Amino acid sequence: MVTRRPGSGRGPRRLGRPRRLGRLGLVIVGAVALAGCAIPTGSNPSTIAPKSVPFGLLSPNSPTTSTTQPPPSSLVMVKIFLVSRAGSLVAVDRYVQAPAPLKSIIASLVVGPSPPDVANGNSTAIPSNVTVLSAANQDGVVTVNFNDAFAEITGSNAEVAVSQVVATVATQVGLGTGVSFEINGQPSSVPIASGAQVPGPVYLLQFIP
Repeated sequence: MVTRRPGSGRGPRRLGRPRRLGRLGLVIVGAVALAGCAIPTGSNPSTIAPKSVPFGLLSPNSPTTSTTQPPPSSLVMVKIFLVSRAGSLVAVDRYVQAPAPLKSIIASLVVGPSPPDVANGNSTAIPSNVTVLSAANQDGVVTVNFNDAFAEITGSNAEVAVSQVVATVATQVGLGTGVSFEINGQPSSVPIASGAQVPGPVYLLQFIP
């Protein structure tokens, strides 16, 4: 369960200071080294037909079939990072409508585990009431803007949630990409593996003790 606290009305927002996770180094190293799921540095997403997407894995940002809204003509496979039963980050596939903007990819992460993910023991530290307001890449730094619910994640969950976002962004944009966090448009400090709260941008290597 994610413990929530109200946001401060003064200065940069801060996520709760986490307990250090002894496994976090193995967490990210293991996730990056997964066969077939290594973080790419130059490959492009592949486009597939919607009929080829397994049931339940469509991003909620992708339009669904209805009498008023046609199905998407193409979907792009991307990687997001969940938390395995052993406590390590694990890359899983998601499908979002082409051209797969960062906001849609992170929104797919926020949705959390699908039923097959849950069956495999995967979970997330990001609660379902979190919303991605925007995501923009400028000069190698991606700024992700969340609603207040993201700031209410505390304890060790805060560090894990931040690492999930950073790993997901780095997979899509590049390993050297920095990520800055905002809450309702205001800069927010976030925890890294050392236990320190930093204003950002933060990088994937900062989650390896």
